Amino acid sequence: MNRRTMLAQILALGAAPYVLSARAQPGKPVTLIVPFAPGGNLDVVARAIAPALEQNLGRNVIVDNRPGAGGVIGASAVARAEPDGATLLVTTPNAVVVLPKMTRTNFKLASFSPVGLMSTTSLVVVVKGGDTRFKDVEALLAYARANPGKLAAGHAGPGTTNHMALLQLEDAAKIRLNQVPYKGSAPALVDLMGGQIDMVVDQLTSSAPHIQSGALRALAVMSRDRDATLPKVPTLREAGLANFEATTATGLLAPAGTPAAVIDTLNAALRKALAEGSVKSRLQNVGSVAQASSPQELLASLQKEDARAQALATAGRLKAAE
Repeated sequence: MNRRTMLAQILALGAAPYVLSARAQPGKPVTLIVPFAPGGNLDVVARAIAPALEQNLGRNVIVDNRPGAGGVIGASAVARAEPDGATLLVTTPNAVVVLPKMTRTNFKLASFSPVGLMSTTSLVVVVKGGDTRFKDVEALLAYARANPGKLAAGHAGPGTTNHMALLQLEDAAKIRLNQVPYKGSAPALVDLMGGQIDMVVDQLTSSAPHIQSGALRALAVMSRDRDATLPKVPTLREAGLANFEATTATGLLAPAGTPAAVIDTLNAALRKALAEGSVKSRLQNVGSVAQASSPQELLASLQKEDARAQALATAGRLKAAE
């Protein structure tokens, strides 16, 4: 099986809604809305956790991809949903705190009730496997400095963690990139493998299979320390960007006004799912780490990111399109 066929099959599987109807229970199914295309970090995490979450809740769990506008379409659907715990948003902080600073939305942070963290994932700088221009990340950064705005860098969409990490990279390395937004990581990776763009900043969950196959090559991870999934790949700190750190935190949100008792039930089911060895292993296999929290802890993290996004917006660094 060639890489193109394999990739097509992976994306086809990701596009199919996930439902475990064999354990159907009375009551409304729980829909996990992923605001990006199939095959990206949020989609992979949601589908890894959904079976255990379904078992713990005793209700059908559906993963529903609603890509578009950098996450606005999916987040909007949850913000206006009934606050009964049946419609939830699988998201990074950026979709609910950054996007409202960049464009007109019908939601803000207060439009959601945090349920809890799901996972943390390293971000990685990847290029096409056969691209010989950049032997390491230092070579890529040197090229970007010598050719401002010429290096085409794909990301999962305006306001996403990937986008924010690219902005952080530009400032830390004193470079300017030609940032190309996509409706999720998967289409960005397809174009990278096809040679339409030069690099992508992506989560390991979606890029690791292509790195392992040789279709992509990882130049650096953005985390503080090297990632166990790619132990031979250096950090950006090792490449000379002192104190650089960027990771992705994935959380679960409900519509604002969801009763506390419902939030507590969802949080307990999520914590139990994340504690299961099979879920931990499934996430680890795709480059993510199970990470549980209380609703209050997730809220505090979101509020911190909200303040950071406001500072970037005030400085003019956040725009709806690059």
